[in-house]
Amino acid sequence: MTQRIFIGVAWPYANGPAHLGHLAGAYLPADVFARFNRIIGNEVLMVSGSDCHGAPITMRADAEGIQAVDVVEKFHQSFLDTWKRLGVSFDLFTTTMTDIHQKTTHELWESLWEKGYLYESSMKVAYSPSFDRFLPDRYVRGTCPHCEYTDARGDQCDNCGVILDPIDLKDLAYIRDGERYPVEIRDSNHIFLKLSAFQDQLLTWIEPNDFWRPNVRNFSKGILIEGLKDRAVTRNLDWGISVPIEGYEDRRIYVWFEAVIGYLSASIEWAQLSGDENAWRPFWQESSTRAYYFVGKDNIPFHTIIWPAMLMGNGDYILPYDVPANEFLNLEGRQLSTSRNWAVWAPDYLDRFDPDPLRYHLISNLPETGDSDFSWADYVRSNNDELVATFGNLVHRTLTQIYRNFDGKIPHPGRLSEEDTELIRKCEEIKEKVASSLQRVRLREALDIAMSLSREANRYLDQRAPWKQIKEDSLSAATTLYTAAYALMTLRVVMYPFVPFSAQKLHELLGQFGEIQDIGWVIEDIIPGTNIPKPEPLFIKLDDSVIEEMVSKLG
Repeated sequence: MTQRIFIGVAWPYANGPAHLGHLAGAYLPADVFARFNRIIGNEVLMVSGSDCHGAPITMRADAEGIQAVDVVEKFHQSFLDTWKRLGVSFDLFTTTMTDIHQKTTHELWESLWEKGYLYESSMKVAYSPSFDRFLPDRYVRGTCPHCEYTDARGDQCDNCGVILDPIDLKDLAYIRDGERYPVEIRDSNHIFLKLSAFQDQLLTWIEPNDFWRPNVRNFSKGILIEGLKDRAVTRNLDWGISVPIEGYEDRRIYVWFEAVIGYLSASIEWAQLSGDENAWRPFWQESSTRAYYFVGKDNIPFHTIIWPAMLMGNGDYILPYDVPANEFLNLEGRQLSTSRNWAVWAPDYLDRFDPDPLRYHLISNLPETGDSDFSWADYVRSNNDELVATFGNLVHRTLTQIYRNFDGKIPHPGRLSEEDTELIRKCEEIKEKVASSLQRVRLREALDIAMSLSREANRYLDQRAPWKQIKEDSLSAATTLYTAAYALMTLRVVMYPFVPFSAQKLHELLGQFGEIQDIGWVIEDIIPGTNIPKPEPLFIKLDDSVIEEMVSKLG
């Protein structure tokens, strides 16, 4: 039965290009899941966009002496280019600067306000006497009271993930141009979200979700058991979505509150662009829809607690079905740091290498339940030993034998032996196992199972040795190569969500037409007599010198 699947992907701040941490944390996992669900026939809507408001944008603009909107435009275009070249297949990647987003944010705000889930109160706010200004939370740094991390932000600790307010921090400071300035705490009126009202409801909702990743479920339950505090949803800023309340003209809606509403506003925008302005509603208002949110570790509480509370308060929309958040990706054994340029930027990678080897390596090394590490040595090894020597070699030697010995046509097989039928049986078995893992968002497991078919088929070819059979019994060689080609027909499907460009190329090398995503999650019999083009390598072997070259660019 066809399932309706909504996929919301974390909104990246438009203050810098995407890096490998972003790709492994949310964007590649979401794309793999979306491609799989589309090919099996599910109705999919995957949306995200550039997060254009909040302190990260204004901080970048201040540093460069330009307007915030100029920062946004530059990096939004960078994201669009990266997704296209990397094959991240959004149905819509928009921004939080659209009229639709402002309208949707105001409507949800007004719904929560009318129901008493938003209220006005005084709060302690960080203030810089040196610059006579209230400070956005992210401008404030200090020591986290939970884990003693000395460079925690005023909104969240990057080390332990706990949501914070500036007053929670010890040793407060405003860091500007490398200098530390004193911070005072002053009273100021703001609007609060009554998170405390959803404490029991959220715990009741999360408790039975034992299919969630343990790190996500346990972390979220821990926050709830500790007790939710009401949280301010306005800030003293002049950049962002306006507050629809008289007297708050000099303030803006806090970015964490309005950014998650982007999932809804992007869906509404997608519907309008599709020509059916109500097309978004089934994805948000029908209980049979499953909504998945792909985010990184630092975004877990916003998607398992705050956004669900906002949806509960509104009452018109379905709650998340799953939040398959990933942990952090480290780089060469160290924590990724954009400020110290200890990062691999996606545009730089794509200028130098093909997209699929990175997709493959990151997915096979996803930090699904714990932090993982990216190293250039491992990247080169996985490209050369797994993609080139295993998957690519299987493709090349099978198709080269067919092209050379059977006039470039898929051969007609003779009677299938036990070994032939066993490989064909394994093709179906592996296809079903890959599907099962992908449906449960176990992407590393799914990729490993898919690649196991390459290993099985290579062993089969080694045992059958068609290069010898062709000299003694051409019908036996034809049968072997037909069976190996059947395995390749399977591989192009099961590898498609992970390495879509290479899978499509294999599809065409097998003499097939059209797009893989249109054929479905099925193994089509390869028709004897099908013409195949002259074979060419599926992947390119990398020299070990790449390792030293790329590591030298870090930092």
